[in-house]
Amino acid sequence: MTRVVLAPDSFKGTITAADAAAALAEGWASTDPAAEFVHRPMADGGEGTVAAFAAAVPGARPMPITVDGPAGVPVETSWLLLPDGTAVIDLASTSGIELLDELRPWDADTTGLGQALVAALDHAVARIVVGIGSSASTDGGTGMLSALGARFLDAEGEPVARGARGLSDIVSADLSNLRAAPEVRVLTDVTNPLAGPRGAAAVFGPQKGLTPVDIPAVDAELARVAALLELDAELPGTGAAGGAGGALVAWGATLAPGAAEVAELIGLAEAIAEADVVITGEGSYDGQSGDGKVPSFIAALAASADAAAMLAAGRITADADTSLFAASASLTELAGSSASALADPARWLRAAGAALAATRRP
Repeated sequence: MTRVVLAPDSFKGTITAADAAAALAEGWASTDPAAEFVHRPMADGGEGTVAAFAAAVPGARPMPITVDGPAGVPVETSWLLLPDGTAVIDLASTSGIELLDELRPWDADTTGLGQALVAALDHAVARIVVGIGSSASTDGGTGMLSALGARFLDAEGEPVARGARGLSDIVSADLSNLRAAPEVRVLTDVTNPLAGPRGAAAVFGPQKGLTPVDIPAVDAELARVAALLELDAELPGTGAAGGAGGALVAWGATLAPGAAEVAELIGLAEAIAEADVVITGEGSYDGQSGDGKVPSFIAALAASADAAAMLAAGRITADADTSLFAASASLTELAGSSASALADPARWLRAAGAALAATRRP
């Protein structure tokens, strides 16, 4: 009997990690009915972080809330309460780019993330784990800190506008009413600093709609806000989520590698230790996927446990290194086109599971 651990990341915007794992298991079972499956859907701090914990931690309880989304429109979402009193919150479901109908480079903000943090604090949680991938904004985390009680004021002592639009007007930061932080771990796969040529505005701003003309001004404003918060703008990871990583550090949080932290908290290494095969995956496996992303991290865990690592990805680009895997499957190739794969990812993940199982036949 083959023991298969299923540990994909989400296929961003198309299917959750938990649903991807279920589809892969169905496909594998169609070829190998006697197989035993262990579901450990993964995340690296981005989309699907809360879902990954919910699927892997028995007794985890969703806590529904309504927050101001990145466009200021109410969003119904939830944070997760673990049995040990830990709260798990992800930015993607409160202030994430997938919540926008159109990019809002100047006005999107992180207020929703801050409101979710307030809800967890009001529940008197002992610890908070925050995943901060998939951000919609470059507000330096000012929206989040404002929701937690900070006040960012202009020259006349009035609160500034939300989002990157208000950054240039900030002359002071009043932190006297900022809620105290418990132990807070921030999950991110980003090591960029807050400001500079590798900073939040320069590297990630274009994804959120900032133009090359906009970037120098926003970069300078982020550095100025960092000074007001007494934050080192060159600290690795502070540029994550449009600067929300830095704001969380200023609040008292600790940054941690997303994939490694999630894996530890869901007991992934223990599951893989008894596995014959480990299947991982993500929407696009490309030349950057070896830099702290879920698939490469899991391939290393599998190798250390002498298990066969396999990959299922929405697409596998020409510059991707698949040598870490005993077998791989591209949904785009199986479906015949990217459009077909995106239209029904569960179907093609089942096909990928069956194809991967077929490679284990004697």
